[in-house]
Amino acid sequence: MQEPLENLTKEQLLALLEKQEKSLQKEARKLAKVEGDLAKREHRISELEFQLAYYKRLAFGQKRERFEGDKNQMSLPFEMEAEKAEKQEGELKEKLTYERRKRTSAHKGRMALPDHLPVEEIKIYPEGDLTGMVCIGEEVTDELEYEPAKYYIKRYIRYKYAPKNKEGVVIGVLPERVIEKGIPGAGLLASILVDKYQDHLPLYRQMQRFKRAEIPIASSTLEGWTRQSLKIIDILYQYLLEDIRSKGYLQSDESTIKVMDPNKKGKTHKGYYWVHHCPIDGTVLFDYQPGRSREAAKHVLADFKGYLQTDGYVAYDKIGKREGVTHLNCWAHARREFDKAKDNDKERAEKALTFIQKLYAIEASARQRELNPKERKALRLEESLPVINEFGKWLFQQMKQQLVLPKSPIGKAFLYTMNRWDQLSTYLYDGILEIDNN
Repeated sequence: MQEPLENLTKEQLLALLEKQEKSLQKEARKLAKVEGDLAKREHRISELEFQLAYYKRLAFGQKRERFEGDKNQMSLPFEMEAEKAEKQEGELKEKLTYERRKRTSAHKGRMALPDHLPVEEIKIYPEGDLTGMVCIGEEVTDELEYEPAKYYIKRYIRYKYAPKNKEGVVIGVLPERVIEKGIPGAGLLASILVDKYQDHLPLYRQMQRFKRAEIPIASSTLEGWTRQSLKIIDILYQYLLEDIRSKGYLQSDESTIKVMDPNKKGKTHKGYYWVHHCPIDGTVLFDYQPGRSREAAKHVLADFKGYLQTDGYVAYDKIGKREGVTHLNCWAHARREFDKAKDNDKERAEKALTFIQKLYAIEASARQRELNPKERKALRLEESLPVINEFGKWLFQQMKQQLVLPKSPIGKAFLYTMNRWDQLSTYLYDGILEIDNN
């Protein structure tokens, strides 16, 4: 039992007060930690609510990242009176009936078939005795038909000749083949590769097709044909690689792709297609890499010099700072950040989207007028530059006045855009450059 305070000495009172002060400090630290944890949880809840709203908009709303200004449209009510709903349903049925009749009467005919297809004519005459009758015309009906691809054996027969003096033998030269001493012809190998890599038909399904045609080919043989064909195609790939590095303007982006895992049957892992496109002549290179590292990007861009247009992924930043490379970013990716932030801060997000919309309207005008690069640069400096300057000033003021929380969705959109401001504005330098990677 603690002694009464009046019985304690001065030293004992000081020790008791010091002990109680330490206890209070410990409780204060616990309370501060709880308050900090609570703030983090509230921030996390806010983030999750924003993500939920965003995913709902993706699932049930408009999919395109398209922004339109306020047109003073009234929102529709969730329910309407029964009598009004019944009347509206009747009017709708009348309109649908009218539209169906109108479409039937204004039918433009079937889709025109392409001219390049071969035509097999089948002539059909009326049944019965046509003696004494005169043909007064014909009706033509076209039908699009399909004949399955056929396998056949291409047999080379080379004749040997020997001179009468029996000195030596001559024989016809066998044409060069894709796989030396192999069974498959070039057409079959091309079909296997197109089916697998263009139409995504796995080799085991192609095996089923061979079985239906009663052609006995082992799976290991089919895999071997594929590997040897790819070695030949790799020569063409290396030429394309050197060609695209010399273009002087590339747009680069990476996209995920599911890849069958040879070590785990039936499982896949995430690989990456690094796509490099030259807008000047439309050249495209697809480069598969198992990862998304800086080394994966360097595989194609190692010796590249010129304009490089990308999103904000950090792997491109070091390449963009290299001598001889001018790095520009993509306005579509910046726009996407503000589009995602509409559920978090509608007013500022739509303000930013309005600025970006003006930039795209100028680009649309340049395309419609078919301006050459020199004319397009002049138009951008006259009309786009003032919009970009005004947009940048507004962004800076909002951040300076601390009107935007940095970790909020709208704050992330602001930081994404401001951190890449110079690269986003670089497209003004040259009329051959595009505003985005789309």
